[in-house]
Amino acid sequence: MSDILNRLSHCVEFGKIDKLSPYPPDLKGQDGADELARQALDMGIKPGDILDLALIPAMAVVGEKFSKKEIYVPQMLMAAKSMSSAMKHLKPYFKSGETKLKGKFVIGTVSGDLHDIGKNLVAMMIEGGGWEVIDLGVDVSTDKFMKAIDENPGIVIGLSALLTTTMENMKKTVAAVREKHPGSKILVGGAPVTMEYCEKIGADFYSPDPQGAVKYLNTLVI
Repeated sequence: MSDILNRLSHCVEFGKIDKLSPYPPDLKGQDGADELARQALDMGIKPGDILDLALIPAMAVVGEKFSKKEIYVPQMLMAAKSMSSAMKHLKPYFKSGETKLKGKFVIGTVSGDLHDIGKNLVAMMIEGGGWEVIDLGVDVSTDKFMKAIDENPGIVIGLSALLTTTMENMKKTVAAVREKHPGSKILVGGAPVTMEYCEKIGADFYSPDPQGAVKYLNTLVI
């Protein structure tokens, strides 16, 4: 059991998606995260154990490496794709309620902003951390965020902005959420965003990197 989970964790950390993936070169021709996750389930390993013992630890290592600038966006995206290729085998168990996730997280780039790389990285890292992620995409209106919150009571909210001109829309969305759902937890991020701005608009948390968001979300899990 531990051998296949270690191999799966290694594939996720280094971005080996499936057997046909040429990257990384030293794993060429070997099974990737896709095949190993399926094999682990076929061996009778519980989906929750695959998540907790292989995928989450691997993505935590990836997040730490990224924070320390030991790897960069391309490597992180490869790791996230590997994680997703394994998660597709686990998701049916989570949706059926057989296995529990830590919670739900909705994320989107605010109205007027079409940038998505940073938002996508955060979404992938949080999913790899054991959360159900609802990704609303880019140019997301306050109404669309509010609809997602109304439909998912207790959901945690993530707002992204890469333009100084759209930070005002982030502020408006936070204000709307605070008015209708005052107890909601709101995370903000993006190149121009700072902790000072986070506090000014009444959000709960800011991190300059995805791993910081994952760590904060883990403090909310009871």
